[in-house]
Amino acid sequence: MIRATGLVKKYGAVHALDGLDLAVPEGTVLGLLGPNGAGKTTAVRILTTLLQADGGHAEVAGFDVAERPGEVRARIGLSGQYAAVDEYLTGYENLDMVGRLYGLGGRTSRERARELLRRFDLVDAGDRPVKTYSGGMRRRLDLAGALVAEPRVLFLDEPTTGLDPRSRADMWDVIVELVSGGVTLLLTTQYLEEADRLADKIMVIDHGRAIAQGTADELKAQVGGERVEVVVGRADELARAESILAELAGAAVTVEPHTRQITAPVQGGARVLTEALRRLDAAGVVVLDVALRRPTLDDVFLTLTGHAAEDSAGDAGDSERLEDADQPSAAARS
Repeated sequence: MIRATGLVKKYGAVHALDGLDLAVPEGTVLGLLGPNGAGKTTAVRILTTLLQADGGHAEVAGFDVAERPGEVRARIGLSGQYAAVDEYLTGYENLDMVGRLYGLGGRTSRERARELLRRFDLVDAGDRPVKTYSGGMRRRLDLAGALVAEPRVLFLDEPTTGLDPRSRADMWDVIVELVSGGVTLLLTTQYLEEADRLADKIMVIDHGRAIAQGTADELKAQVGGERVEVVVGRADELARAESILAELAGAAVTVEPHTRQITAPVQGGARVLTEALRRLDAAGVVVLDVALRRPTLDDVFLTLTGHAAEDSAGDAGDSERLEDADQPSAAARS
């Protein structure tokens, strides 16, 4: 349902996309991960006909996005990073307007608007101007707008950014329901737990290129092994603990001074954990907390990109800032 080959997009000397290939079969979810500025939003804009690629080829729902943009738009839904809603209209009026723009007709548009207000728990606020909505309510209304025409292909660009944990979990439930009904979904996110839970396959991109892809378990297996995590009692014990754990791991360890946590990749599980505790005790290191765990997507992200996912938030590179310059206004996208 979604296929791209060799996508290229340049902003002067900056390559936002540098030969990106991706494929999302019908009824599946592809999670697109990467640091800010990696090209995620640029890819979404090209695939949704909001931006023209400088090279490569892309098809959505069987139509070429460059040659048949109208056919593509009629078959997709898009919820971008920023809620594309008119704050001077009510929630109901926003959804009714989208339905009419899709040509659903007055009656169908009204019925669909009320149905989606119920689905997203916005009935009580449906007749209020959107400027009175909280950020989370605007995000829910924006996703509802993307579903007005019941698209079979959906693009969600960081859909739960800014939501509280409960609202995020509710949004996940809606997404799971949509996909179980056969919707094809391309999801970009900074929340690795979100990708782990929702995506059938995950692609990690950096500097406009795919650097890894597979299921969550396949990506975790690339990192390999297990992790011993130790939190020491005092900052002056970090160096001794780091030396001990590095010797056991036979590899570099990660030290987080502000939390006094040391993470070491190990082989051997509980046996190595027991030995680590014995050596730390012998060295007089006070251990406040200790854990043995399998790799997570955070570990994958750290290994592949060189930093944790949360470090990239709010640290957009040149390409991300240039992407933002080309982003349509809320009114234009509505």
